[in-house]
Amino acid sequence: MKNNFILLVSALFISATAIAQIPNAGFENWTSMGMYDNPNGWSTLNNKTSGQSMFTATKGTPGSPGSSYLKLTSKTIGASVVPGIAVSGKLDSMSMMPISGVPYTQRPATFTGKWQHMIYGSSQGSVMVLLTKWNATQSMRDTIAHGLQGLAGMAMSWANFSFNLNYMDSLQYPDSCIIVLRSSGSNPTNNDYLWADNLAFTGSVAIVQATVSTVGLSENTKNDVAFAIYPNPTQDQITINYNLSSDQKVSLQIIDASGKIVKDIQATNALGANVLTIETSKLAKGIYSLQLKTNNSVESKRVVIQ
Repeated sequence: MKNNFILLVSALFISATAIAQIPNAGFENWTSMGMYDNPNGWSTLNNKTSGQSMFTATKGTPGSPGSSYLKLTSKTIGASVVPGIAVSGKLDSMSMMPISGVPYTQRPATFTGKWQHMIYGSSQGSVMVLLTKWNATQSMRDTIAHGLQGLAGMAMSWANFSFNLNYMDSLQYPDSCIIVLRSSGSNPTNNDYLWADNLAFTGSVAIVQATVSTVGLSENTKNDVAFAIYPNPTQDQITINYNLSSDQKVSLQIIDASGKIVKDIQATNALGANVLTIETSKLAKGIYSLQLKTNNSVESKRVVIQ
C-alpha cells in the first residue's frame, strides 16, 4: 500500500512538472514529415513552403547545449519573402499568426534562452510570450501576462537573452502559453535568421490579493472601467461595451502577436455606458490583444479574428 502511494505521488508530481515545462525547449526532438523535419511541440511554416522545396525552420547542430537547436531563416519564395516562424502550439500558415498554445499553469517572472540572429534589411524579428486563461463567462481567453523582445542589432555567436513578463492579472494563474519566435519583422528580407536554443521560464510572480478600503470612497471610484467584447471570435467587426466611472479620455488599441499596434482609437466618453464598433475585416486572421486605457487604468482582453 505504501509503495502504491509513493508511485501515485510520484506520478502526480511528474504530471504537474510536465505541465509547467516548455515543450522541447532545447529543440532536441524532431519528427520527420517526409520532405523535412519539424521540432516536436512546435508549429512552423515548413508545411506552407515545402511545395517549393524551401524550409524556413531547420535543425542546426550542435546545440548550446545539447545536440541540436532551431534555425529560423526567412526565404524568398516566388515574389515574396516568407519569414521563419515557430510557435509553441498551433500556427495558421495563411495568416502566419498563432491560433493556440500549450498547457501551462505557472506565473514565471522572466523568459530566457540562447540565440544567434542577424537581418539583411531593416525589419528585426522578435521573441514573444503570451500567457492566457480561458474565461468561461465570456467564452474567450484573458491575457494573464505577456512579454516581447525585439532582435536589436545582431548576435553572431551564442548569447544569452532574458526579458521580463508583464502581468495584466494579479489574481489568476494561466492555463496556456504561446511562444512565438520570428526571424524577421513585418517586412522580411531574404536570409534574415534567428537561431534559438535552451528556452526556459525563471522566477515566480505571486498571486496578489489586493486589499482595498472603500471607506470614504464614492461608488464611482471603486471600479474605474469594465468592458466586454462581442462577437468574439469575429470576422468583420467587434463591438465594445464599456462603463466609465467618470467623464474621461479613452484609448482603444488592437495589438497583434508581434506587439504591433494595428488599430489605435482615441475618444472622449461620458460617465456610464458607452458603445464602440470597430471594423476588423482588413486584419489578418489570428489572435490579438485589445487594450482599453483610461485616465486611471489599463484593461486588456483577447480578440480572435477568423
